[in-house]
Amino acid sequence: MDWLLAGLGNPGAEYARTRHNAGFWALQTFAERTGASLRMESRWHCLAAIVQNSGQQLGLCMPQDFMNRSGAAVQAMAAFYKVPAARILVIHDDLDLPPGTARLKWSGGHGGHNGLRDLDRALGTRDYWRLRIGIGHPGHKDAVLHYVLGAAPAAEQSAIDAAIDRSLAVLPDFLNGRSDAAQKTLHSD
Repeated sequence: MDWLLAGLGNPGAEYARTRHNAGFWALQTFAERTGASLRMESRWHCLAAIVQNSGQQLGLCMPQDFMNRSGAAVQAMAAFYKVPAARILVIHDDLDLPPGTARLKWSGGHGGHNGLRDLDRALGTRDYWRLRIGIGHPGHKDAVLHYVLGAAPAAEQSAIDAAIDRSLAVLPDFLNGRSDAAQKTLHSD
């Protein structure tokens, strides 16, 4: 397997349309566009698929534990397929980016994101790629939990969906070793 793409979110219908699930939305969209069927894999506790895309064999992983415990599923699937952390792309929501913005980033801190915090612990490293989907910030730290677990208004959701579309459009460059070109295109929006 060449890459593992992991979308972060919370499982269950009650969380499906919440901002914290932007990583799930992106991975589901990618799966649909590539014809992949995400199926429950109990050994990794995630919805998973293997797909060929852009000349690469890709593993897709949507952990089915809550966000703050999502690292185990990603680590287990990566270990099974012997995918090093440097070949993992984690797709997640980001409070520090406005809706409609997306950024590719190599390594770094978790910035208070509980999914990334757990992933850092599970992988034993921060050295993996991130695709950050902007969801905006409520303006005050005390409002963050309610905000990320709430649905975005229609205009914001449309901007988030557009950012996901632009992100998926640069994946072929990214997956084929042209991360600079992918970043330049994505970050120019």
